[in-house]
Amino acid sequence: MRQLVFALSALSVVFSADAALADKRVAFVVGNGAYKNVDPLPNPPIDAKAMASTLRNVGFEVIEGSNLTRDGMTERLLEFGRKAQGADVALFFYAGHGISVNNINYLLPIDANLKSEMDVKLGAAINVETTLEQTMGDAKVKLVFLDACRDNPFAAKIRSSGSATRSVAVSSGLAEMKSGEGTLIAFATSPGQTALDGKSGGNSPFTRALLNNITAPGAEIQQAMTKVRAQVQDETNKGQLPWGHTNLIGAVYLNPDIQTQVQVAAASPTATMPAAGSDVELEFWRSIKDSNRPEELNAYITMYPNGQFKPLALARIAALQEAGTAPRNAAPGTDKAVFTEQSNQLTEDKIGLNQAKRRDVQRRLNALGFDTKATGSFDAGTRGVITRWQAARGYPTSGYLNKAQHVALLAEPVTLAEEPVVAPAPKPVRRQVQQAYEEAPPVARRQPAPAAPAVDPALPGRFIGGVVGGFLNR
Repeated sequence: MRQLVFALSALSVVFSADAALADKRVAFVVGNGAYKNVDPLPNPPIDAKAMASTLRNVGFEVIEGSNLTRDGMTERLLEFGRKAQGADVALFFYAGHGISVNNINYLLPIDANLKSEMDVKLGAAINVETTLEQTMGDAKVKLVFLDACRDNPFAAKIRSSGSATRSVAVSSGLAEMKSGEGTLIAFATSPGQTALDGKSGGNSPFTRALLNNITAPGAEIQQAMTKVRAQVQDETNKGQLPWGHTNLIGAVYLNPDIQTQVQVAAASPTATMPAAGSDVELEFWRSIKDSNRPEELNAYITMYPNGQFKPLALARIAALQEAGTAPRNAAPGTDKAVFTEQSNQLTEDKIGLNQAKRRDVQRRLNALGFDTKATGSFDAGTRGVITRWQAARGYPTSGYLNKAQHVALLAEPVTLAEEPVVAPAPKPVRRQVQQAYEEAPPVARRQPAPAAPAVDPALPGRFIGGVVGGFLNR
């Protein structure tokens, strides 16, 4: 395994600093605080600067701005839209004032002077949904963070401008938004509520929690957001609870560690992974190309199913199998077909695994160090564990078993923990009486077995005592 360890170590170096990932990552980061027509907000520019630096450290190209006018925001958004076309990950972060008018959300440039609904809709504010659709529409993964729910003094002016025949619904906070496919939207607080700006000269509670969690090594973004909500709620004494909506497909990591990369490649082929043809792939291939371990070569194929060196990896695996080389952790006498035969739902069905046999498979995998629960049901978690076991043994990976793989698994030496023994149900009274009669000495059985008692539950004890007493008096 020294070669694989070297591969992972090399990858750790490649993944550090600005080379975090080779996929295309673009971010829009703006913080507006120096408002001209209302009291300024001290922290949004600080929030934006910290967020931009954090995202650059994990491989994002950042279009950044602070205290932007309407024209300045438009210019940055146009640049973001051009660079985000076809991006693997597009991220939108805004800190500053935001407002909801008739359930439509708007972000406010520093020169906004909103006196009526007309001012909002005719260009003084930035329509959030239209902006996201135009700038991030074709990105594979879209992440939106809006720290824009501060108490907004424009709201009262717009409400008072409504006519007698048409009311205007204005909220200081932002309205609920639904995310499209591949999108996560996160607000600093719940819909219609206002969020805290934080102490002057620092970060808002929401931005501080984002900085602490979303780029932590190995953190999956949805799990990171759970920690963000907990941190904000704790810091604000439950006065503010971030809210969000997600429609992501697969796991997304902004700063994956190497162990996470390999696990995700095995268990979740839809997750965001390093691109084929990258420096990361090249370094990985160089470290294992001369390996005599099929599982190391299969790890490359699992991580890069369309990799440029896949034909070479398959050829070397075939050569090792032809030479009779098998992984050290495969059981002696393993059928060579286990290294070549593909597996799927059909091949697994042919094995005829009932619930007890599926539970036995899970217990064996767990005893071999592949953590899973023995439920007797092959859920998504178990499929991922089977895939990792297949990769570790050098077998074709699919998450499903075939007959050869099942036989190989049963042949692996393991120590299985004893399953709990269920105590038998108590025998009925009639059976207890009959059994006592049948087990008595022959001399005590000169009369037929007594009938079961109709009512008295103490009769079995008295009967046995009488039989034994009679025997002793003879």
